Amino acid sequence: MTKTLNYRKLPPLKSLKGFESTARQLSFRKAAAELNLTHPAISHQIQSLEQDLGVKLFNRDSRQMSLTAAGLSYYPIVREALEALINGSETIRRSASPSPLRVQTYVSTSIRWLARRLPRFTAQHPELDLQIISCIEEQDFNETVADIGIVFCLQPPGLPLCWSPLFKGALFAVCSPTLIPNCGELRPEDLLDYPLIEVTSEAWQWHDFFKDSGVGKLPNSSISVNSTVMAIEMAIDGEGITLVNGPFADRELAAGRLVCPTAHCVTEFGEWGLVCRQDMREQHNIQAFRNWLLEDFKENK
Repeated sequence: MTKTLNYRKLPPLKSLKGFESTARQLSFRKAAAELNLTHPAISHQIQSLEQDLGVKLFNRDSRQMSLTAAGLSYYPIVREALEALINGSETIRRSASPSPLRVQTYVSTSIRWLARRLPRFTAQHPELDLQIISCIEEQDFNETVADIGIVFCLQPPGLPLCWSPLFKGALFAVCSPTLIPNCGELRPEDLLDYPLIEVTSEAWQWHDFFKDSGVGKLPNSSISVNSTVMAIEMAIDGEGITLVNGPFADRELAAGRLVCPTAHCVTEFGEWGLVCRQDMREQHNIQAFRNWLLEDFKENK
């Protein structure tokens, strides 16, 4: 059984704070300013503490203050106790404050799809903070750094992960209308005559597109980049044709800045969805984000 503390032997906390500040700075005036008290108030606290302990803690020289032997011995005890109280209290405060929901996804998904949706989430859930963790290259969901992920999978993950599908993958080619004015009229094999931009960090490549369309020949050369954002920007600038898997170029297609040079599309190519640990799926912040994003996608495709 824990021993009962004799609080009658404990000096007032304000006196201990006054002693620590005065002993550290060897000045009543500086301690008073630090604790937002008057000089007489600090002096009274020290006198009360000395009376309580039965010893003098300071040598009050007319020119300079110093600690007595008792004061020198008492200071590290008081300092350590106050530090323990401050640090312990701050630990409890941090644990009581909700941590931000950590959302893992790809840079391209963040920039070209998620960013414009987030204001709607914060409007609906102002009580929740988000931390977006963007990965440059495609990688599996990392539960050590994120609570939930927006990821692409060729096959949905199994236990111990929980999977909520967003939309099916759909692999299609895009380019600038200045590169190929007659959108949709080319055969897949005709694309081999144009510069092809390949994103090396993605799970989909040009050979997937040509294999699905029945084209046995592969491109002789291509421009390789490691960012879908860069590939789409290059396509907008008329530097080549690139592949998009999902709704990540919809605004450019609607505005006419990008076109589809061929009607061929690799349908059912993998799946985009939300992933989290099975044992965390019922947490309020994860549920709130998952439910919001699934509903938001239905309403704002």
